[in-house]
Amino acid sequence: MRALSRASLTALIVAAMPAALLAAPATPALAAPAAPCDTPATHRISQVQGDGDATPLAGRTVRVEGVVTGDFQRTDQLGGFFLQDPRPDADPRTSEGLFAYAGEPVRDVKPGDRVLVTGRATEFNGWTELSPVTAVDVCGTGRVAARPYRLPSGELEAVENTLLTFPQPLTVSEHYNLGHYGEVTLSAQGRLYQPTDRPGVDPARNARRSLLVDDGSTRENPATLPPVVRAGDVASGLTGVLGYGFGAYRLQPTKPIAYRPANPRPRRPSPVAGNVKVASFNTLNWFTTLGSRGAGDVEEQRRQLAKLVAALKGLDADAVALMEVENNGQTALQALVDAVNAEVGAGTYAALAHPHPGTDAIQVGLIYKPARLAPVGEPRASRDAVFSRPPLIQTFRGKSGGRPFTMVVNHLKSKGSCPSSGPDADQGDGQGCWNATRVAQARALLGVVADLPGPIVLGDLNAYGEEDPIRTLEKGGLTSVTKKFVPARQRYSYVFDGLAGELDHVLVGGELRRRVTGATIWHINADEPRIRDYNTEFNPPDLYRPDAYRSSDHDPLVVGLTLPGGGR
Repeated sequence: MRALSRASLTALIVAAMPAALLAAPATPALAAPAAPCDTPATHRISQVQGDGDATPLAGRTVRVEGVVTGDFQRTDQLGGFFLQDPRPDADPRTSEGLFAYAGEPVRDVKPGDRVLVTGRATEFNGWTELSPVTAVDVCGTGRVAARPYRLPSGELEAVENTLLTFPQPLTVSEHYNLGHYGEVTLSAQGRLYQPTDRPGVDPARNARRSLLVDDGSTRENPATLPPVVRAGDVASGLTGVLGYGFGAYRLQPTKPIAYRPANPRPRRPSPVAGNVKVASFNTLNWFTTLGSRGAGDVEEQRRQLAKLVAALKGLDADAVALMEVENNGQTALQALVDAVNAEVGAGTYAALAHPHPGTDAIQVGLIYKPARLAPVGEPRASRDAVFSRPPLIQTFRGKSGGRPFTMVVNHLKSKGSCPSSGPDADQGDGQGCWNATRVAQARALLGVVADLPGPIVLGDLNAYGEEDPIRTLEKGGLTSVTKKFVPARQRYSYVFDGLAGELDHVLVGGELRRRVTGATIWHINADEPRIRDYNTEFNPPDLYRPDAYRSSDHDPLVVGLTLPGGGR
């Protein structure tokens, strides 16, 4: 008998097996793995946010569902994205938005994606987010409409990480870090003013009226800038997601911002009439010594000087009080005068020598037009030890004679470098530190001007209009000419921390009050972003112009006088 083949033998064995055995699978079947989008959320976004300042789930791994409202995943951006629950809960205290710190390597997303995100709930320096994120699953598309929101705001914690739109016009109040971090502060109902500069300004309301707008990144000195705007310009239709960082809520725009130039550059100071024109101008550290307080190199110095000359030409004043000039004898002051005269004509201006400039790195100075004014006597200075930068005093008459007037040029103690205790420490009253010293300097000034003919006290007094030093001068018989002639909304010379106010002043005493014909503040500096100044380190070269705009950080003041024998 022939041997059966392997196939025939196998067939006989199968035929002899019970049917039930044949029906059973050889191995158990494995269940199909669930799709990522079938793994449901463990929490709603509002549960992660909670109804307080911090997440109640800190440190726990959660899975949430939402729609992407803002994508900032690139490493040169925020390194993540915003998602929002399109089905809000009934609690107005809980936010429906969340930030997922998930860069492109995790999973790239785009606005409108419906996502399920797994990560650890955390508070990153006050910002509720998921970090680290371990899974991002895109599971279709969805839609979240931007929530209309108006300033003054309530508690922003309830809309943290939410897509917002602002239907009202918002005014540019601060742009100090526009070039450095791409930040601009906008405010509702017009600009923000220093509470100690004028009556009726509420600091808490200032805060509720304002909103910091960022550029969607943490880059320093970004190559691509937001629009370069002036303070006073107006944004409309602002839309973005509200993040948090560095101690402040910050809106990250999700579409370009439309700005309207509501505060155009003034080409020249407003007219002040009169037959004598005097001005006050803080030069922001005009130094001929390189690498100290002013320019860092020859090119920066050239650029700085060109801007200062343009400003002085535009002022065209008969006498100009100057602050923050290097205290190196006549060197820095004369270099400035020489540069101006090279533009307007030899001998147009002359510089006075300060007889007692003090030991500070900077001094005050005074330049004048010899063809228009004649000095009466030699320049004088206060020797009172209360002054670290002694005032410069000079009496003038018109070239053809007439009634004299006396300029008292000042730069009072600044608000910086606070002592930790004592009367000059910050008292928490909004006037900053060293206020007691400034008050003492104001009292000393009243003694200086008591016997001067036609005194004009002017300069950077480092005090706002309703602070103690200014009140001391006013109670002592001096009158602010800018308070009299400049409308309240235009009465500012400096912007600090988004708040505009007048640090620079002109006050007159005695019979000279009725000789003042006008006053103005030439807004060429405080409204301009610092990225337009003379510095070369980070400022884009195409922004620089050898003009008066951002020649300093203080605006110059101009006053007109009508004096018998003054000319003009």
